[in-house]
This record gives sequence, structure tokens and C-alpha cells, in this order.
Amino acid sequence: MFPLPGGIGLSHLCAYEWEAADGVCGGSPHLHLACTEAYVVTGGRGAVQTLDVGGYRETELEAGVVAWFAPGTVHRMVQRDDLRITVLMQNSGLPEAGDAVFTFPPPVLADPDAYAEAAAMPADDDAARRRRDLAIEGYLPIRDALVAGDPGPLREFQRAAVALAAPKVEAWLPRWRTGALAAAELTGEHLRALANGDASHLEHSGMRVTGPSEEDGYGMCGRRTEYRIDM
Repeated sequence: MFPLPGGIGLSHLCAYEWEAADGVCGGSPHLHLACTEAYVVTGGRGAVQTLDVGGYRETELEAGVVAWFAPGTVHRMVQRDDLRITVLMQNSGLPEAGDAVFTFPPPVLADPDAYAEAAAMPADDDAARRRRDLAIEGYLPIRDALVAGDPGPLREFQRAAVALAAPKVEAWLPRWRTGALAAAELTGEHLRALANGDASHLEHSGMRVTGPSEEDGYGMCGRRTEYRIDM
């Protein structure tokens, strides 16, 4: 058994086509606390809106573009014309375990039970749209403040996200150790073996093939085709 390179997670996304309160069609703004995420654009046109302490930015997306953002960057996928993306996610499994936090309004973020209920995996389009709209409700004031030169609301959201995640981190560590860390350490073992002229690890060569574990699911940014790769 061996994971995808670096123990990454992989999925395909087609950004939601529903119009939000600000007239923009797209997904649910959120950030990751410990994972860098990359978009590999495979078709269509759209954009990604990002918030960080340096300001607000909207980056155009079209086939061939690769965009990625560090932990703490709020991102919102924007749909314009059949935007399709392959997502590469650091630390496979952590976003699903709570590393990803929606930009819900402060009262929801302050109540772990209310947050868990609002963030639950939707069962249908209506529920997915309600979750997206609630994230937009919290996102727009943060964006407006940042455009006005005030990063305070963004920092407050980041602190609230950390408070929500802190009780879960101990449960995340085994995922990281058996995933991304194990993949990196295995490379070190191979390099040491090669330096000593030891080819024994090549006896374990081979190929794995898989298909989607879930199609047309509800991701944060859009309709998601998921691949579950055992470590």
C-alpha cells in the first residue's frame, strides 16, 4: 500500500452555480488551518476570491492555471462558465476532520454545537445552498473591512477558527503521522538506501489504480467528486 505523492488528497470540483447575496455565483468561503490547497484548472472560466492580512484579491481562473493558498487564507471559488478544477490538498483527511472552517457569522463560530450543525454535510441542493449562504453572510463583512484597510475582522475570524479546531488537533496527529509525515520519511529511507547502493525497496514497486469513491457530492466550493486513497 502506498499513498498519492506526498500523502495529498485529491478531488474534482465544479463550482456551484447558485447566485449569492452579492450577485456572485460560487462556493462557500472558508480557510484551512494546517493545509495548503491547490487548484489545477481543467476547464471553463471563473475566479477565486482570497482574503489574507495583505488584503482582498480576485484571481481569474481558466484552463491551465494553477493557484494555491497557504493556511489562513480565506478562499471563495467563483463560477462564471462551467469552471472545473482538480484540487490537490495537503495532509489528506485533515480538511474533512475539521481543518477547514467556514466563514459563518460570529455567533455561529462562537458556539461549537451551532457550528457543527451549520457545517454538516448537506443532504441536498437546498441544504448545500443554505450552508453556502450562511458562509457568505459572515464573509462579506470581513471582505468589506479588509477592502477598507481593516484586517481586524479577518484576524477575529482566524482566532475563532482556531478555537473551534483546538479540541480536535490531538485526533488529527495520527492522520498526519500515517499520511504526509510517513510519505516524507519514506523518501528519506529510500535516499539513505540509494546512497548505500541498497536497491531492496525497489522490490516493492508496483502500481495502484482507483476511481471516484463518491461522485456529485457537496463540497465546500462546489459539486465534488471525491477519491479516498488508503494510506
